[in-house]
Amino acid sequence: MDAKAVEHYLRDLQGRICDGLAEIDGAKTFTEESWDRPEGGGGTTRVIADGNVFEKGGVNFSHVTGTNLPPSATESRPELAGRSFRAMGVSLVIHPKNPYVPTSHANVRMFVAEKPGEEPVWWMGGGFDLTPYYGDADDAVSWHRTAQEACEPFGDDVYPRFKKWCDDYFYLKHRQEARGVGGLFYDDLNEWGFDRTFAFMRSVGDAYLEAYAPIVRKHKDDAYGERERQWQLYRRGRYVEFNLVYDRGTLFGLQSNGRTEAILMSLPPLVRWDYSYQPEPGTPEASLLTDFLPAKDWLAGQPAR
Repeated sequence: MDAKAVEHYLRDLQGRICDGLAEIDGAKTFTEESWDRPEGGGGTTRVIADGNVFEKGGVNFSHVTGTNLPPSATESRPELAGRSFRAMGVSLVIHPKNPYVPTSHANVRMFVAEKPGEEPVWWMGGGFDLTPYYGDADDAVSWHRTAQEACEPFGDDVYPRFKKWCDDYFYLKHRQEARGVGGLFYDDLNEWGFDRTFAFMRSVGDAYLEAYAPIVRKHKDDAYGERERQWQLYRRGRYVEFNLVYDRGTLFGLQSNGRTEAILMSLPPLVRWDYSYQPEPGTPEASLLTDFLPAKDWLAGQPAR
């Protein structure tokens, strides 16, 4: 296990993603803030705000250490309780201005649980997912095609397995609806050995910008009005609900006394909730709920690239 190689990759990934998104925005770059955690470790948070394209975006690198894993990490692995740990990763959420540009999320991470006299227990996790406000089937197909291609070198079963995991994970049980159109999600992955698992982390991390940039460029200049803007703000509420109620990364960061500003950078700058709101049948807003959010095989019948 080469933790230094993982950290080097993650820092480089953070820089490449920020550079790529700033180029698309054209007006703003990412500000950078480094922070230290009293219990051990720290990180670098990069944020873009009020740009031409991105209303708010954060790309966070963290590498933290501690003497005990928090409950969010041990609830499914109670045998690890009492071990010291190190956790490193890149996590990002991008909230665009234009309602026709989807919000996107990605992260790749590694955990190591250690105990004197015993072999370290490690695993990796991550993925990326897309949250549109207005459905576009071509975007969904392109996004999933890139996800599939990132998985292909690791076996034909990998994309279907982690695509389903994403559909199941990013599901708001209290709303009985998906957060978006999915992508990839995996966690506690170590069954392939370190080298292959690290290669998969790199494949997923490198695929994010390849998947997202064309969609942003396609829609960033689409015309929209107040109706579309208010729908975007309303749907952002679902994003907030998921991150504060279900997201394991958010819970881990808060329970391990991470930097709150970096942990909550995923939240959008503006959001709204309307009591018992339902869009009118037959509208593009209603189509998002009926035609795009229910989990489906977006690549069924699609020719390979």
